[in-house]
Amino acid sequence: MVGLAIHGGAGGDGPWKGPTDLDPQRIACMHNVLATVGSMLEDGIDALEAVTIAVEMMENEPLFNAGIGSVIAADGSVTMDASIMRGSDAAAGSVVNVKKVRHPIRAAKLVLDNNWPVMLNGQGADDFAIRNGVEEVSQEWLITDLRQAQWKKWKAAKSRPGSTDEDDEAMLDHDTDGMGTVGAVAIDSKGVLAAATSTGGMTGKPNGRIGDTAIIGAGTWADNRVAVSCTGVGEAFIRTCAAHEVASRLRLGESLTEACENMLEMVAPLGGRGGVIAIDCNGHIEIPFQTMLMYRGFWKDGEIMTGIGPDLTSQ
Repeated sequence: MVGLAIHGGAGGDGPWKGPTDLDPQRIACMHNVLATVGSMLEDGIDALEAVTIAVEMMENEPLFNAGIGSVIAADGSVTMDASIMRGSDAAAGSVVNVKKVRHPIRAAKLVLDNNWPVMLNGQGADDFAIRNGVEEVSQEWLITDLRQAQWKKWKAAKSRPGSTDEDDEAMLDHDTDGMGTVGAVAIDSKGVLAAATSTGGMTGKPNGRIGDTAIIGAGTWADNRVAVSCTGVGEAFIRTCAAHEVASRLRLGESLTEACENMLEMVAPLGGRGGVIAIDCNGHIEIPFQTMLMYRGFWKDGEIMTGIGPDLTSQ
C-alpha cells in the first residue's frame, strides 16, 4: 500500500474561469511528478525521500511559487521557505527566508537529517544547505519574467501583498493570495507517512515575513496516522495550527474527509480560505479546497488523477 498526493497552491474567489494558457504546463509538471515518484514508491523508496523529490520537481517548474519562479518580495528579492516531516518518529526540518539555494525542500530535509536544530533561518540556512551539497543559485536565476511582471504590477498599483501571485502574464485572471505554494504527502511500503511543503510566499511581502509553510504543525504535519500539507493565506493557518488540527481531529474519531473539511471551515473565518492534501495510514487520500481552484493530483495503485477547478481528470 503506497500512495502520493501533491498540490501546487489554492486560491481565488467565485467560479473557476477555466485554464489559462500556462496551466497545461503546470498540469504536465504535476503528472510527471506523480508518474515518476509514484513508480519510485512502488519500487520501495521511503516516504520522506518521495515527498522531497516530488517537491524538488515542482520547485524546478518556473510556473509554481517555489524554487525558480518564486514570487518577489516588497524589496525586490526572492526569499523562500520550506518544511518537511516524517511521521514515524516526528523528525522535522525547516528553512526560512533562504535566498541562495535551488531546492529549499532539500535544505529542509538536510536540517531534518542533522537532527538538531529543527529550523534554520536566512543566511545560516543558506550556508548550511550549500555546505552540505544543495545547489547554490543567484537571485537573478530565481526570478522569472512572469514574476518580475507581477511584481512591477503589484508595485505600480500599491496593492496588498499577494494580489498578483497567480496573475498569468500579469493579466489578473487568477487574483489570489499564496497560490503556487507546492506540497506533497506520501505513504511508503513500510507504512511510514511523510509531508513536505515549499513556497516563495506572497508577491510584495514585507521584509522578514514568515508564512505557514515553514512552521511544523501549521503548513506541514506528519505522524503515525496522517501526513498533511496546507496551502492558502499563511497567517490564518498559523493561528489555527491547521495541519496539526487534521491529526487532532483524527484522534478524536473523525474520518479523514471530516477532519480536512472541518479544518478548512475553522480556518476560513480568519481569512484563510485555502486547501489541503492529506493521506492517512490506510492509504486514504483527501484533497479538498474552498477556493476558486487548487492545483492538485494524486497517484494510487498506478492511477493518476489531476485537476485545477472542481473536477479531477484521470491520466
